[in-house]
Amino acid sequence: MGRALVWAALGTLFTFMMTTLGAGTVFCFQSGGQGRWQRPLLGFAAGVMTAASVWSLLLPSIDRAEALGLPGWIPAAAGLAVGAGFLALLEEWLRSRQRSGGTLMIAAITLHNIPEGMAVGLACALAAQGEGVGGAAALALGVGLQNFPEGAAVALPLVERGRKSAFVTGMLSGIVEPLFGVAVVLFAAAATPIMPWLLSFAAGAMLYVVAEELIPQAHSRAAHGDT
Repeated sequence: MGRALVWAALGTLFTFMMTTLGAGTVFCFQSGGQGRWQRPLLGFAAGVMTAASVWSLLLPSIDRAEALGLPGWIPAAAGLAVGAGFLALLEEWLRSRQRSGGTLMIAAITLHNIPEGMAVGLACALAAQGEGVGGAAALALGVGLQNFPEGAAVALPLVERGRKSAFVTGMLSGIVEPLFGVAVVLFAAAATPIMPWLLSFAAGAMLYVVAEELIPQAHSRAAHGDT
């Protein structure tokens, strides 16, 4: 158990550090100079998040459901719908309290980081026992690469509030990955049956944010000629 916990912690700390590096892009621009980079970063993050919804969340959800003896499409479809619906309700709740759209993106990215952290943690724990070492490394690398633009996508729109605050917010959006990555190893028996639902729920939440937040925000900045 100790070795599995260490490997899970190392794998998810890597993905967390990639989120932190992405959030650190707020320090790479002079005041007012980040606009020209926000559009491509937001667009890139939208593309990465869409791909991750399919390859890192929905397809693993189907595979895990079938391994548990369930029809793979049921958790995938149900979780996707519930995840998107949850974010829609969350958006309405935030608007009723006059919260910014950026809060929705922070919430969605944080939510989807939970099952991703759990998936990386489980894969690394199995790798510690000699099962699927290459697959665990590929999963951690893939999640880490997608976390970089996600950290930037959270932090950059908040830079007007202060670079340090924007950086900390972007960084903390990824802290759930090592927390849940280690927790899932400790409670693996209880978490395994709900993983297909968690993964597809995260996919629905992430796709909702791509459609409602990232793409419109990138388009809006382009239309206003931000430079």
